[in-house]
Amino acid sequence: MKTFLSQPLNVFLTAFFLIALPLITLPINLFDGEIVQQQGTTDITIQAPLSLSYFVGLGYSKEDMLGIKDFYLLPKGYAVAFIVLIGIPGLIAYRVNLSKKKE
Repeated sequence: MKTFLSQPLNVFLTAFFLIALPLITLPINLFDGEIVQQQGTTDITIQAPLSLSYFVGLGYSKEDMLGIKDFYLLPKGYAVAFIVLIGIPGLIAYRVNLSKKKE
């Protein structure tokens, strides 16, 4: 009997959305990034953990962004984001695929 979660692609998409939803809606600072602050005529770069919610405009107020010129992820932050958003759901879907082949 086939169920919705017996297909690896459906498992991948479900796991992706279940993991991505809190990361994009809540300010969970997990990913290495840099914040560029403007102080007068100089820019100061600060390394800090960032949340994916900051990139969609959630998790901070306008007062928090005073003096902030830009913020972005570092390569290590992109790697962690890829592993969490693509790698973990991919491993879960692969495990479902392996168990499906055993049957």
